[in-house]
Amino acid sequence: MAKILGIGGLFFKTRDPDATRQWYASVLGMEFASWGGALFTPDLAAAQPGAATVFSPFRADTDYFAPATSEFMFNLMVDDLDAVLDRCKSHGVEPLKVFEDEGNGRFAHILDLDGLKVELWQPVAGA
Repeated sequence: MAKILGIGGLFFKTRDPDATRQWYASVLGMEFASWGGALFTPDLAAAQPGAATVFSPFRADTDYFAPATSEFMFNLMVDDLDAVLDRCKSHGVEPLKVFEDEGNGRFAHILDLDGLKVELWQPVAGA
C-alpha cells in the first residue's frame, strides 16, 4: 500500500540564504553541508525518546504563529531545551514564550532572522 513515510525536507524562501544559514548555525548550532542544507538523520530523532514528526494544519485565523506573519512555522526537536535557549540568548535571541512542561515535552518559541516563528521542542519519553 502506498503511504507517506514522513517529511522529506523543509524548503523555504529567504531574502539572504547565506545569512539565514549562518543564523541557524550560530544561534541554534545547526550544521550545514556544502550544498547548503542541513540533514537530520532518523537515528538522531530515534535516540530521543518521545520524538516524532508532526504534520498539523491549523485554522487560518489562528494566532499561534503570531507575531510572525508567515502562514507556516516549523518545530525543531532539541535534546536540551535549556542549553539551546542559553545559546540563543548568547546571540541576543530571547524566547517569545517558554511553555510550562506539558505531557509531550517542553516548548519555546523564538523568531529567526526573517521573523519566522520557530518552535523548539524537547520531547518527553512516552509522549
